Amino acid sequence: MAMATSVCLPSPLATGATAFRASTSYRGCLPRRPRRLGRTAAGMDSFHVSSRDTEPLLHPGAAAVTATHRRLRVRTHAQGAEDASTGAGGGAAAEADYSLAAIILPFVFPALGGLLFGYDIGATSGATISVHSATLSGTTWYGLSPVQLGLVASGSLYGALGGSILAYRIADFLGRRIELITSASLYISGALVTGFAPNFVVLIIGRLLYGVGIGLAMHGAPLYIAETCPPQIRGTLISLKELFIVFGILLGYLVGSHEIDVVGGWRYMFGFGAPLAAIMAIGMWSLPPSPRWLLLRAVQGKSPLEDNKKKALQALRRLKGRSASDKVLTDEIDNNLSSIRAAYADQAEGSIFQVFEGASLKAFTIGGGLVLFQQITGQPSVLYYATSILQTAGFAAASDAAKVSILIGLFKFLMTGFAVFKVDDLGRRPLLIGGVSGITIALLLLAAYYKILSGYPYVAVGALLLYVGSYQVSFGPISWLMVSEIFPLRTRGRGISLAVLTNFGSNALVTFAFSPLQASLHKPFPPFWLFINC
Repeated sequence: MAMATSVCLPSPLATGATAFRASTSYRGCLPRRPRRLGRTAAGMDSFHVSSRDTEPLLHPGAAAVTATHRRLRVRTHAQGAEDASTGAGGGAAAEADYSLAAIILPFVFPALGGLLFGYDIGATSGATISVHSATLSGTTWYGLSPVQLGLVASGSLYGALGGSILAYRIADFLGRRIELITSASLYISGALVTGFAPNFVVLIIGRLLYGVGIGLAMHGAPLYIAETCPPQIRGTLISLKELFIVFGILLGYLVGSHEIDVVGGWRYMFGFGAPLAAIMAIGMWSLPPSPRWLLLRAVQGKSPLEDNKKKALQALRRLKGRSASDKVLTDEIDNNLSSIRAAYADQAEGSIFQVFEGASLKAFTIGGGLVLFQQITGQPSVLYYATSILQTAGFAAASDAAKVSILIGLFKFLMTGFAVFKVDDLGRRPLLIGGVSGITIALLLLAAYYKILSGYPYVAVGALLLYVGSYQVSFGPISWLMVSEIFPLRTRGRGISLAVLTNFGSNALVTFAFSPLQASLHKPFPPFWLFINC
């Protein structure tokens, strides 16, 4: 008898899918339980759910699976075949059987899209110093104005804003898999164009291309993960994707620290994203399309029903491995098809203008305000300009400033992990109040350092760490949890899309404005006073 490989997950993970329901509006598909914060939205600064992506991800039988099977069993193919031959592979229990590869690969390759977004943030911090340095730039056009430097930093965010709009229009046509492959292609082309840029204009074109890839990846990655992963750990995996974003920031700081003293090092900082994106592209090409998307296209009348049912069955077999019986797979496809049909028939999605009426307008005022204040309190500036800020805070050598920025990235990664796994029990209101208070104190300390405490550089480091930690347990997770819950069902999809556009737009403006503000006011501290007033 073949030995079984078993992966046991704690029972609370079974509620992760319930949390994701809050942001995708598929009511009636899962047992109603209290929403939990950490597994829904920790760090979800770029989680974009299209209005047409709000059909249920699970069929009604998932409730029974969640209630009965508190552990996700990962079995070898040999054992699965043996169970199938004895009849043990049938019924709802078999739905919980996924091969180990079927759990890891459909998560890791889409999550690389988030890692590449985070990497761009971290790499930009060092690259803006390198490209602007007379000795390190390796170009004849190193003398960039503050406005040009702001465009270098924010160019990918303007591209991401455009990518989000593009995803809203074409995502259902392309499908999650092709959307992520397209995103990886844009990452590769953007990184290479930026890395080999002969002049400033080409550099900005490369930044915009990379940004469009960000916008597509931030839309497609959470959807592909949600639609292909086991329901018991759906919410956890989506939250872990956000950890990938923060790990990408840390990786960007590490590469920046290594290349900061190299002539033309900014080219390597930006260009390093290309091989990572190539891994993402190859990985996504090897994965099947989302079975749910195939069924959705058939329900929408965009593809032949029987053909897409066959394709969905093949995709599900690849995801679950050869151990699942044909009967189990066929039943799951039929159940999902029925639930999607019911949701598609019942859900009369409101127009974009209905977001600005009645209860939806109030919800957008609250939700849009939260994601706006996420950015105008200075969060993009601290991340995109961390190395530059540290240079002005007493770490004059670029290499020293880059090394300290690694500490900030590591601390942000740890605090994000805390938010994902521990914040559930602490409550939203105290966390938001405490976090905003910590952010205010941190910004006051930063402003005070440049005004009266310039002899104590570690005050600036401590203030940056306090800012990052306070943000990660307050504005970061809570804003997106609130956005996912407060919109009426009829306008929820479009309301979330508008909130995402507000997020990317304000993020781009704040990142762009920091460098010109710093130059026009002659010292770094006035921008921090502006953030405090916000």
